[in-house]
Amino acid sequence: MSHVWQNILVSPTSSIKEVLRVIDREALRLALVVDEAHNLVGTVSDGDVRRALIDGKEIAAPVSSIMCINPTTVDVRGARSDVLRLMREKELFSIPILNNGRVVGLETLHQALVKPKYDNPVFLMAGGFGKRLRPLTDNCPKPLLKVGDKPILEIVISNFIRSGFRNFYISTHYMPELIMNYFGNGEKWGVSIKYVHEDNPLGTGGALGLLPKNLPDLPVLVMNGDVLTKVNLENVLSFHENNDACVTMCVREHEYQVPYGVIEAKGNKILGMTEKPTHIFHVNAGIYVIGRDIIKSVQHNECVDLPSLLERHLDKNILIYPFHEYWLDIGRMDDFNRAQTDIHTLGLL
Repeated sequence: MSHVWQNILVSPTSSIKEVLRVIDREALRLALVVDEAHNLVGTVSDGDVRRALIDGKEIAAPVSSIMCINPTTVDVRGARSDVLRLMREKELFSIPILNNGRVVGLETLHQALVKPKYDNPVFLMAGGFGKRLRPLTDNCPKPLLKVGDKPILEIVISNFIRSGFRNFYISTHYMPELIMNYFGNGEKWGVSIKYVHEDNPLGTGGALGLLPKNLPDLPVLVMNGDVLTKVNLENVLSFHENNDACVTMCVREHEYQVPYGVIEAKGNKILGMTEKPTHIFHVNAGIYVIGRDIIKSVQHNECVDLPSLLERHLDKNILIYPFHEYWLDIGRMDDFNRAQTDIHTLGLL
């Protein structure tokens, strides 16, 4: 059974009875008490509720009166092995995952110990020229550039394998033989790897039209082959399926501060002034779950980027999945150099 951790978020003013219903419905033995910004202020387990009721606590009392205010948590940048160690040491069934105090996930013991196998195809885009990384890419396609001691694309594939995915398709164009020679049919990693080749660049959306027509009737996970991330891929897929989405796009928050005072005016009259305001945008992270109907709509050898393809289907259930885990798009030399440090400090290998 898959769980959506957002369903166990409750307010400090929620009654014990309301929280008990949440715990019973979601079957995670836990509720996370958060403020309006989703900062964790406490946790409540089924045991906490039981002990409170035995001690005579009113079931209509606010949950803040019985919550644990110093729960065990892990940082989103921590290694997965540390999470499992904490669970074993403290005999916990689940641990909230935080990013600067804000809840961004929940790791359960079942997830940590038992990895389900997914038949969903994974489609990785690896055909780009990597022009901004020249001269490194003059004789090597960007997906084969090494971060640490492994090619970028191998790190990406290994991350999917750890999450239970085993059926891969790789799109190629620039120096395809080097990529195919390195990964072969995937036997080295115990998975299936097949290739689709773009004779001419078709864009991130057009490459979907080259996928085999006999794919299983399951959503396809699509990702740029130069993205390093710790996003929970299983949670992304569960979110997509639980919300009956046609497409789910993973997005990141990006802040931009205007370096000047901004004036709001009507005609020549000043209505308001804001000094160096900060604007927050959702930006495309290059990670998608795409339904088969959308993929079937792409014609063979059609040239189209994914954003343009999705704009054709905005009348359908196209959703965003905001995430806060580590993410790096290796597009520039600065990104590539940063990845060399991150790969060791963040446990991405």
